[in-house]
Amino acid sequence: QVQLVESGGGLVQAGGSLRLSCAASGLTFMNADMGWFRQAPGMEREFVASISSIGGTTAYTDSVKGRFTISRDNAKNTLYLQMDGLKPEDTAVYYCAAKGMGRYKYWGQGTQVTVSS
Repeated sequence: QVQLVESGGGLVQAGGSLRLSCAASGLTFMNADMGWFRQAPGMEREFVASISSIGGTTAYTDSVKGRFTISRDNAKNTLYLQMDGLKPEDTAVYYCAAKGMGRYKYWGQGTQVTVSS
């Protein structure tokens, strides 16, 4: 079965950096469009960034453009999210997701990111 395991979350001061990783198994990773989402307390889960399987086309929500970078290493079956210039409003549980049948079908368990002011 498909497994997505996030890591790299933690507590950081505003202005700091973190790199999230998502190790994927049970799917042909190089063929999968991947994304990062986040959910803050009391809020709906929201899209953060995505990267396509072919060509590595990326997309970002406006609030993280210029600060976050999504990337993938197909040889390691791993998705990354480099987060720089972190702000308290970036505090959330971050999830990686893989598309199946045209929609985000597979989800990881999430990793907590907390940014202190």
